[in-house]
Amino acid sequence: MTKPHLPGHVDPILAAGDEPTSNASGNAYFGDILEARMSRRTLLRGSLAAAIAGAMATSLPFGRALAAGSSSPSIGFKAIPIGTGDSVVVPEGYRVQTFIPWGTPISGNMPAFSLDASGEDQAHQIGSHHDGMHFFAIDGSSRDGLLVLNHEYVEPRFLHGAAAGLALDADGFPQHEDGSRDADQVRKELNAHGVSVVRVRQGDDGQWQVVEDRLNRRVTGLTPMQLAGPVAGTEHVVTKYSPDGSMTRGTLNNCAHGVTPWNTYLAAEENWAGYFANEDVEIDRRQSRYGIETRAEGRYQWHRAQGGADEFVRFDATSRGASPSEDYRNEPHAFGYMVEIDPFDPESTPVKRTHLGRFAHEGVIFAPAVEGQPVVAYSGDDARFEYIYKFVSARPYQAASADGSLLDEGTLYVARFNDDGSGEWLALAPGQNGLTPENGFADLADILVNTRSAADHVGATKMDRPEWGAVDPANGQVYFTLTNNTRRSEEQVDAANPRAENHFGHIIRWQEDGTHAAERFEWDIFVLAGDQESGRDMAGEPLGQEAIFASPDGLWIDPDRRVWIQTDISESVMNTGIHEVFGNNQMLVANPETGEIRRFLTGPIGQEITGVITTPDQRTMFVNVQHPGATTSTEAFAAGESVSHWPDGGSAIPRSATLVITREDGGIIGA
Repeated sequence: MTKPHLPGHVDPILAAGDEPTSNASGNAYFGDILEARMSRRTLLRGSLAAAIAGAMATSLPFGRALAAGSSSPSIGFKAIPIGTGDSVVVPEGYRVQTFIPWGTPISGNMPAFSLDASGEDQAHQIGSHHDGMHFFAIDGSSRDGLLVLNHEYVEPRFLHGAAAGLALDADGFPQHEDGSRDADQVRKELNAHGVSVVRVRQGDDGQWQVVEDRLNRRVTGLTPMQLAGPVAGTEHVVTKYSPDGSMTRGTLNNCAHGVTPWNTYLAAEENWAGYFANEDVEIDRRQSRYGIETRAEGRYQWHRAQGGADEFVRFDATSRGASPSEDYRNEPHAFGYMVEIDPFDPESTPVKRTHLGRFAHEGVIFAPAVEGQPVVAYSGDDARFEYIYKFVSARPYQAASADGSLLDEGTLYVARFNDDGSGEWLALAPGQNGLTPENGFADLADILVNTRSAADHVGATKMDRPEWGAVDPANGQVYFTLTNNTRRSEEQVDAANPRAENHFGHIIRWQEDGTHAAERFEWDIFVLAGDQESGRDMAGEPLGQEAIFASPDGLWIDPDRRVWIQTDISESVMNTGIHEVFGNNQMLVANPETGEIRRFLTGPIGQEITGVITTPDQRTMFVNVQHPGATTSTEAFAAGESVSHWPDGGSAIPRSATLVITREDGGIIGA
């Protein structure tokens, strides 16, 4: 008999699958730092708004000249209003094509979309919950290329025909009376995770279409993967599947992404810890610091799939054998990395690059590569009170020979933000900043498997959920979204995290001291998200109605320097209470020089707007809509109802999909 899985206690403020707070260190809070900085800039201690205005009105020492030919970007469209309907709205003069929804066939025998499709069918279809994305042009074309996109997680109630009529919430799934799972349903859920590589082409009618091609590929939660870098081959990742610690299977909860200077794709493993069960009484920091605690259940109970196949059992991290090579106690240590995928080689094995650190990677952003200089990459750890990191390669970039091995040797740093607007990068390396065997860090592999604990030890600044990053192509300024943190108390406020109970989030930016490999920087706040009362632009002025937003998440700076901001208000609070004023999640555009912000797009009900990229000519933009209908209640689902039927309309189940946005006059998007 099939019955619904009823989840345990869920933090109502977090979105589905988000990681609960696990940082118990005594490190400084960014809010405390920003509070001190604002106080120094405010002659009289007035309201928070006045203090913030004083802090933001004083520009950073961003005196570096713009690159030749660079200027303040134009924003040439009329802002659209807040949206609450079950549709996508863009400015006048723009049009939208809905593209590659979950279940679109791309490979194999091209199995058609169906709720009753098998787990094997799903391995040849576009995955679920579209997220980070990049367009890889073929031969420089803006009409023909590979679209590569992440699939963050699944909503099993919309994935399986067998779920119809069950009382399921967004995290619920069908299971048998004894608590076991149907093996093919589990296989389908694993294959709906991961990454899709699909060739797409624009026809003469302007519409984009999927091209059946040998390069089309799914990388899923079951795909064999290589481990590379200092953690590979160590005792930390020895498992029954890989006794030598060289391999693992699958990538999960891929949020944002990165594109390397040598034109490969990096998928981020974000909220991966919740997938694992572990019944051990004592759990060490390699798992406890990432939110794994003693529990018999994983997020989807994959380890309880009927038949006991090894590919499912591995999600039980309990010590059941005589040694790590006889069980999967170390399986979680093979997750939490950036996964490199070569989209142009369908036979290549994805590689987890362990020197970029192990945590809840939101994504990775590379500084522009310079011949003869190190490769530099930034990444945020998307959980409350976690950190921002930077990797600097040991070897210099040489365009003719560069490949992923550059990411296997170097130094990983973590950021400390000071209340005077300065900052420093603290090396996470053996013997530096107290990372010694005497202090519990045996070697580099131990530091990297325990990246969060190492960052705790060196005194990094606790941030308000670092999400996507972006680098200004003209002056090198680095931007990061800090989406929210309602658990920050008044005592935990600091200069870089200025608000207690930070419901709305903000965007921080900094300038490195010289090259991107520098160990010091200067920082400031670019925008405080919020409504017209609490939001502030870079000059400290209240946000206008055309600019209000909450929970900044996705971020991209286009070649003309427009800053594209996407929002992810959690489905638990969307369109309710203090969030009602923001409507559905949206995408906005900001001018980095003037701070002007205009709303460009609003999405359907219950979704998150995420993933944004254009073709090289900037005349086609791809944007993802994730989890439409996620606000459907348990009772409504049981009754066969959903708050959203996007994109198919009628009574169809909601499906994540990609938007293809063009201008009616064929011009540059946003200009």
